[in-house]
Amino acid sequence: MTNTDIRPGGGPTGTEQIGPPTNRFTAMLSHVLADLGKNGIFIALVVVIALFGVLTGGILLRPQNISNLIVQNGYILVLAIGMVLVIVAGHIDLSVGSVAAFVGAISGVFAVRLGMEWWIAILLSLLVGAIVGAWQGFWIAYVGIPAFIVTLAGMLIFRGAALIVLGSSNIGSFPDAYRALGNGFIELAPIGKGANTFDLVTLAAGALAIIGLVVQQLRTRVGRQKYGQDVEPLGFFIGKLVLVSAGIAFLAYSLAGAKGIPVTLIILGVLVLIYTTVANRTVFGRHVFAIGGNRHAAELSGIKTRSVDFWLFVNMGVLAAIAGVIFTARLNIAGPQAGEGFELEAISAAFIGGAAVQGGVGTISGAIIGGFIIGVLNNGMSILGIGSDWQQAVKGLVLLLAVAFDVFNKRRSGGR
Repeated sequence: MTNTDIRPGGGPTGTEQIGPPTNRFTAMLSHVLADLGKNGIFIALVVVIALFGVLTGGILLRPQNISNLIVQNGYILVLAIGMVLVIVAGHIDLSVGSVAAFVGAISGVFAVRLGMEWWIAILLSLLVGAIVGAWQGFWIAYVGIPAFIVTLAGMLIFRGAALIVLGSSNIGSFPDAYRALGNGFIELAPIGKGANTFDLVTLAAGALAIIGLVVQQLRTRVGRQKYGQDVEPLGFFIGKLVLVSAGIAFLAYSLAGAKGIPVTLIILGVLVLIYTTVANRTVFGRHVFAIGGNRHAAELSGIKTRSVDFWLFVNMGVLAAIAGVIFTARLNIAGPQAGEGFELEAISAAFIGGAAVQGGVGTISGAIIGGFIIGVLNNGMSILGIGSDWQQAVKGLVLLLAVAFDVFNKRRSGGR
């Protein structure tokens, strides 16, 4: 075999070549730099957790606080899933906080005032969210009004509608099964006593998650090698797997030592799996990215852009409804001030997670990580006793730096 047959990171069949240590180090470093745009957000999350873990004297990393962190930010992460798809398509949604408040108020009417079964009240609330999304999607997709204007109007309309439904008062308390969506935990096999109690089911779920991750990553790597595609150095590949697996193991250990698996985390996990599949493996998902990349080219290629836009906002309405139900269940009350600032948190999570301002770029996992970064910042600064004024300033700076990093990466890629 001649030197011309060997490519960086793989041979003619995509397999790795074992060369001098310097070459292996150079190849690994090049992959780190090339993947910085994708992995930078994960590294940022690790750094933020480590920083506040030290500053808070370990309080941030206590099992109960980790559990609270997930429960307290679940509704923002749900909104971030839908928001990143909206942003990828080149839109924005400023109404999700008001829609969440409105649907939370409606669910209070159904479950408390009318005495409906909790599951019927939730299903009807999700239907209301879909109708709200269809209303906004119609103006955006078929009338042609920019999403910024339509959802800005929606922010005012549905905040007012929530106040009308509630009559400027609160609705509560909700049935136990309803409240479990925001405050419930799955703890099926606890062992030990007192502070040393751990849930075996939670530990087993963490182990299965790690096994699933390893199998999926190995299959992807083998598939790329099979088709002659470049793969990252083995050391870098193993290092990433070990780091992510350690994070999952720590999360499972923390939850097992607290109250078990939060119901909110189960809902979030199901949504992440569904929407990751939709974004990466369905025609609809490919159309969303194509529209965000170049709307005119997508129209010329036969994509029904209006239909995609319409269903994007229907979907956003449903996810806003889910977030509203979770938030209402967590507080056990539907109030007129619910949902304030949710839209800014969800948009920030999407952009911090790597979504491009111009559209066409973004991932579900990135939005989730971005949401956790915001959650850790909120939680860590609260533990340190930092006021809300400084918290807002810090989060704004983080958002600015995240977008600046995205712009820098695009310029660097364009230069090459």
